[in-house]
Amino acid sequence: MHVDGNAIAGPLSEVFRVDMTMATGTCASCGDSSALATAMVYLKPKTFIVRCHVCDSVLLTIIQSRRSTRIDLEGISGLTVAT
Repeated sequence: MHVDGNAIAGPLSEVFRVDMTMATGTCASCGDSSALATAMVYLKPKTFIVRCHVCDSVLLTIIQSRRSTRIDLEGISGLTVAT
């Protein structure tokens, strides 16, 4: 079961000053370009796995600990943030 990309607003706001759910991510697998808010987010303890809503490939992973937040953008070929 998954939730939508708005679930990553909190963890990303700890790292970025803008609303990253509205950033456009391009899937490295299928080429779809959509707002991160449309992605499918799978929740695990202290981990967010963000998948493409078109092809289900992993776009990014967020891992939180007490001391840091790690963001792995392995499946995003491009990220556009409005300024």
